[in-house]
Amino acid sequence: MKRRYLLQATLGLAALSPTFAAHARWLSLATGHTCMPKRISSTTPPPSLLTAPIELAGDWGHMLPRSADLVLERMRHACLDGVRLVSDRQPTKLRVEEHTSGTPAIWLHPDGSSMAWIIVDIGERDWSKLAYQFGHELGHVTANSWQADAKPAPPCQWFEEAMVEAFSLRGLGLLAKSWMADPPFPGDNAFGDAIAGYRENIIKGYRALADSQGLTRDASSWFAKHRSEIEIPGLNPFAQAMSLTILAQYEQAPESVEALGALNRWPERTALSASQYLGRWKESCAELRASPHLPNRLSELLGIPAR
Repeated sequence: MKRRYLLQATLGLAALSPTFAAHARWLSLATGHTCMPKRISSTTPPPSLLTAPIELAGDWGHMLPRSADLVLERMRHACLDGVRLVSDRQPTKLRVEEHTSGTPAIWLHPDGSSMAWIIVDIGERDWSKLAYQFGHELGHVTANSWQADAKPAPPCQWFEEAMVEAFSLRGLGLLAKSWMADPPFPGDNAFGDAIAGYRENIIKGYRALADSQGLTRDASSWFAKHRSEIEIPGLNPFAQAMSLTILAQYEQAPESVEALGALNRWPERTALSASQYLGRWKESCAELRASPHLPNRLSELLGIPAR
């Protein structure tokens, strides 16, 4: 079994801080009992990433599984509501497993199942961190990086990391607003401000990186100057900075989010040059009738011709 590792953000608020004392494993929600699978009729549409059931596993300490599930469902809807799910490789189930150490990740399990397996590592009832980590890994699932062959590879893995980080930040912003208006826990409206503050702290750190690296002045020069550092796999500081540029595209052109579902549908996945990667991505968008706005815009900003 292999893990797709997410490099932790360098911000202090994103640091891991496990505080667990009890061990438990849940494969259901509030009852603590394993749920029998429901029979699916021939007229029932197949599950999508938005509707696939979520099961919890791992060590959640004293956190009620129902509470964790409510946060995960709200973040999933914040990330995916209104987004066309164009991928032909969507999972039929999501497992979210809490670990007390290590980095958030997608567990690449070679058992042939159609389940996407997400690992998180949060503190006791740290709902902001749970939403943030889950949103990032859900972005990888949206980008077709959840099956056994989804091994991270240079030189273009940083593209995906920047895009799914922006995906999570977009979701956090929408989650904060929905939490203020209609909290999942009665009388907890004010926690929406805490989510918004958590998100703003991440953005503030990334903005400082973008300024210091020169990204905000000239994106194509930034890429040419730092390319060897940028193309290191993972959520490196350059991918973190770039995530804000992508976030702006998500907010200015919401249809661009759907292009994530067209990623990595070719055998080489991220192990292509930047121009080849953008070219394959555009071809995949055309095949799935997804908006090509995002690959077109990145090609233009970074001065990379799509081939």
